[in-house]
Amino acid sequence: MPSQKIIAKKLIASVEQIESRMFLIRGQKVMLSTHLAELYEVEPRILVRGVKRNIARFPEDFMFQLNPEEFANLKSQIGISSWGGVRTAPYAFTEQGVAMLSSVLHSTRAIQVNIEIMRAFVRLRQMLSTNAELSRKLAALEKKYDIQFKAVFEAIRELMTPLEPRKKRPIGFAPWEKK
Repeated sequence: MPSQKIIAKKLIASVEQIESRMFLIRGQKVMLSTHLAELYEVEPRILVRGVKRNIARFPEDFMFQLNPEEFANLKSQIGISSWGGVRTAPYAFTEQGVAMLSSVLHSTRAIQVNIEIMRAFVRLRQMLSTNAELSRKLAALEKKYDIQFKAVFEAIRELMTPLEPRKKRPIGFAPWEKK
């Protein structure tokens, strides 16, 4: 008989599915309450009600509600059909807010989903740090090659500058001139 851990793993969303539900809002990577509720397999109103009952656990840097402009922008990005009859703007949870949700939602599913979400956030941070390192290396290479290309450009400019006109000597034989 397969262990419960293996069965639970099969039911949990993949890291890729979780990453596709992460958005950059107000300069932070967040997940929306509607998507989290879907992953936790609860209704969004139940998730929000649990959060509001424990609001002291969710300061502004853990969770915030989207303003009308952000909500409209997000609806246009995702597509209106996926929002159905949502009337209020969803809440956005940062990585710390998602971690705090595990203390509010006590189901086994919520615990397993939170573990996967934390892994997705860690993977995203690792990818960003790798990209930052590559950017630094590229900048160093550009500086190095800028110096080398500067020398090349200077040599080309010298070749392009017209030489001072020389005094033309007549072609053919001429009497010897004394210098």
